[in-house]
Amino acid sequence: MRLPVIILGIDPGLANTGWGVIELLGSKRRALAYGCITTLAGEETALRLRRIHDELQAVIERYHPTELGIEAIYFGANAKSALATGEARGAALLAVASRELRVGEYSPTQIKQVIVGQGKADKKQVQYMVRALLKLDHDPKPDHAADALAAAICHAQFRRIV
Repeated sequence: MRLPVIILGIDPGLANTGWGVIELLGSKRRALAYGCITTLAGEETALRLRRIHDELQAVIERYHPTELGIEAIYFGANAKSALATGEARGAALLAVASRELRVGEYSPTQIKQVIVGQGKADKKQVQYMVRALLKLDHDPKPDHAADALAAAICHAQFRRIV
């Protein structure tokens, strides 16, 4: 008998870090939980990063994932935003490091390609397809949580070659 694989997906961001946990059993996927860690813009960056770290550790303690799908940083026109996202991503990776999770990193384009079938999909299309793929009765919200679930689904798709 095969045991299920628990995959944590993370959509990192300093203001909003989405997370989602799915269970994979063979080719069947189901959502276990998802949410978003929100930090305040006026708060010290170090405290914001600690909150991301601590809340993700609590998710890990509760669901015991063995694998992680995380969105890679997109270096667009805003370097300051990319740096803040990188810091949040570092806090997230530190939270999972002690568990020695198997990590898969995916670009936003790769994730959208797997979920929607094209790399230029918008957030509404991703939410819709995550809902359909996980057979949810509602769109996962906020969109950061949907993106995290999408990262977990993407990892489930690629996990054999990671």
